[in-house]
Amino acid sequence: MTTRLADIAARAGVSKATVSRVLNGARGVATGTRDSVLAARDALGYAYPPRQRRAELVGLITPELDNPVFPALAEVMGQALTRQGYTPLLATQTPGGSTEDELTEMLVSRGVAGIVFVSGLHADTTAGTGRYDRLRAQRVPFVLVNGYSPRIDAPFVSPDDRAAMRLAVAHLAELGHSRIGLALGPERFVPVQRKIEGFRVGMREQLGLSAQESRELVQHSLFTLEGGQAAARALIDMGCTAVVCASDMMALGAVRAARQKGLAVPGDISVVGFDDSLLIAFTDPPLTTIRQPVKAMGQVAVDALLEEMGGTPPPRSEFVFMPELVVRGSTAAGPRAGRRPAHGH
Repeated sequence: MTTRLADIAARAGVSKATVSRVLNGARGVATGTRDSVLAARDALGYAYPPRQRRAELVGLITPELDNPVFPALAEVMGQALTRQGYTPLLATQTPGGSTEDELTEMLVSRGVAGIVFVSGLHADTTAGTGRYDRLRAQRVPFVLVNGYSPRIDAPFVSPDDRAAMRLAVAHLAELGHSRIGLALGPERFVPVQRKIEGFRVGMREQLGLSAQESRELVQHSLFTLEGGQAAARALIDMGCTAVVCASDMMALGAVRAARQKGLAVPGDISVVGFDDSLLIAFTDPPLTTIRQPVKAMGQVAVDALLEEMGGTPPPRSEFVFMPELVVRGSTAAGPRAGRRPAHGH
């Protein structure tokens, strides 16, 4: 049977894997490729036994699902895969549980057709990239969401973290805030580094601060409610009247930190989140936040994976999505709003 697959592959000018995908009726193969494989099959008079096959599995590896943006992304991608006839397999990293490498190994051993990694080790600048080279060598197609590395040969999907911070800083500066703090996760992550860059540019553009001056207004912690609380407490002690957070969970922690100090949000302290995750519109106060275009990002990640699986790889580049500022009730005029000089844009 293999020789016949090889004959068809040679005649159609594609790999044996592609031939077997076409003959198995897998989705995600380019129409032209499918046609030339079927034409080659017919020309060689090859009768292929129809197989009863389960829908192909596609792995989705996410961090812990505490942050609502991860289940939201998984849901979008899962639905997009199901519509194309695939079965999504969600593998979640948990503290003290399976590592990304163990989950990858488990998915590969189950014979998944491809994998999407969300905010994985590809986003960690201190982690090696060998694991992704090995996947490539095993011919397992994959796409990486949130976090870019020029050393990994794959399509990437990210929100524009720099633009997000410039939007947040511009919003707060227009409200009259001049001591704006930034609360985010550990510095080794690419999205964190990019947010700091965007924050620095925003602070220079809006308030004329030097890189060193804005650097002093940055606090690293964990991407959790408690992390946001700790970082915000430090920023409030430094005299910040507004805090931009790298996730909505951190922002809820910042609101809690302000209240513990007897400060009102947004009366005394303005807080901006990041993600616009589910239910954030219903917090008290409803959170001003930067919305990640989760639907668009999830759909493009799946489209890129299907192209990769179909043997027509998409460009090895980063698809970057513009976030959007959603103004709600957690931001208000800063203490010097009345006395701030008009500021031409």
